[in-house]
Amino acid sequence: MRIRTFDQLLEAALARAPKRVVIVGAGQRQTLHAARLARGMGLAHCTLIDNLHRLTHVAEEQGINLEGMEVIEEGDMVRAAYRAVEMIHAEEADLLMNGRAQPVELMEAVLDREKGLRIGKLISDVSVFEVPGFDRLLFVSDVAVVVSPTLAQKRAIVQNAIDTAIALGVEQPKVAVLAATEMVNPEMSANMDAANLSKMAERGQIRGGIVDGPLAIDNAISLKAAQMKDIKSQVAGRADILITPDVESGNILAKAITYFAQGKMAGVVVGAKCPIVMPSRSDPPEQKLMSLALGVYLAR
Repeated sequence: MRIRTFDQLLEAALARAPKRVVIVGAGQRQTLHAARLARGMGLAHCTLIDNLHRLTHVAEEQGINLEGMEVIEEGDMVRAAYRAVEMIHAEEADLLMNGRAQPVELMEAVLDREKGLRIGKLISDVSVFEVPGFDRLLFVSDVAVVVSPTLAQKRAIVQNAIDTAIALGVEQPKVAVLAATEMVNPEMSANMDAANLSKMAERGQIRGGIVDGPLAIDNAISLKAAQMKDIKSQVAGRADILITPDVESGNILAKAITYFAQGKMAGVVVGAKCPIVMPSRSDPPEQKLMSLALGVYLAR
């Protein structure tokens, strides 16, 4: 069954729950509320890593009962991230989640070539959005991890996004590779990468989805806009996945969907040994919970 809403995602995650999640930098108000919600509904067993004084202070201040949640004291976020990675390798946890750590601090441990969670694939972010007025979830990648991807990395980003969408029940996801215009222009690198990715998908170098590009964002999500521009495409106006040129444009798009379109977001990093839940540090508890639900659903 295709998951079309966050309510359906949470229901599907609960059917696979509980999973063991280790939270790096858990001493944050929104994160602790999300952890308590997750434990209360049986979504996850939580291990909290942070400075003990900070954790207990925030918990007491917010009236959050930490009973039933393991606490590991480590105030340095890089060392906390490495401790969490060790727990994954020791099979003491099923997935990671970020709380208040800087993403770069968490990813330093995840990407460590000797001690990290690499499994031979590109590690990239896939963000999932529930947007008012849309009859489906939208997937956007990469908004957080790969800063300036090469063409080869973009191919892997597309494949990771397709695999994630398929896991959520989307049959043959439609992928729009975004650029400023739908016309192929050799002077625009993002435009040329989009055209090359479309051809790579035709030749079987990307599997499981239908890839088209370059497409401007209006042509990707609005069938009316695509028809007005006479764009003949299986993807235009019907995109399930939006691939952005780089992390800056991806991050801007993600925040624009959230703040201008009142969209809700769940974020997860894929391509590693386990899902890595990466909500924005400013997300409210309910949104962090949905990112955790996505990670739980994708965990083995």
